[in-house]
Amino acid sequence: MFAILRGHPNKDLADLGEQHMQHDLQPEDRARLRKAASKVSTHATLGSLLGLGLGLAMAWRIRQNRQSLFNVFRMVSKPTEVVFANGRREPVPDLEPLLRPTRWGDIATYTAFALGGSMLGGEMGLLTGSASATRTITRDPDSRQRIEDAFRLFQIDVLKRQVNMLERGQGQGDRIRRGGRRARLAAPPAGIG
Repeated sequence: MFAILRGHPNKDLADLGEQHMQHDLQPEDRARLRKAASKVSTHATLGSLLGLGLGLAMAWRIRQNRQSLFNVFRMVSKPTEVVFANGRREPVPDLEPLLRPTRWGDIATYTAFALGGSMLGGEMGLLTGSASATRTITRDPDSRQRIEDAFRLFQIDVLKRQVNMLERGQGQGDRIRRGGRRARLAAPPAGIG
């Protein structure tokens, strides 16, 4: 489920990537990349849905087993008291109300298994989709080389933007210098510089 909702956090980088796709790649390369991206999305979606279904099925099965176990426990004759060697008698408390399946327990079971199955299925779908997308991209060696070159140029532009931001003082170092305790951590040790 969470694999489906992932997006790119930085719109500037997404726009820069789109520019490189338009200028550095041929139309068949762009189509190949879009096909690969749709494979990742499809696999993640299907994995999340399958994981959700499997999680709900497992939760239902656990609930049925818990109910069966409780029914067997309720039917069995239980001791009512314990007699010690010295003749002392102690009553045995009734555990039936503590072992009875509850609605809140069922809700917790279904929720935990549904979320866990959905997350596990989504991540597995993301892995299989990535493998399938990689095969799609690497099938044609010429297209693969153009895509790698375009990605390399994209990385160069991203690094140039980060260098420019750091030179203008808009990076994380600027935030560190402004924050009280962190300012001492950012200051160079005595005797250096």
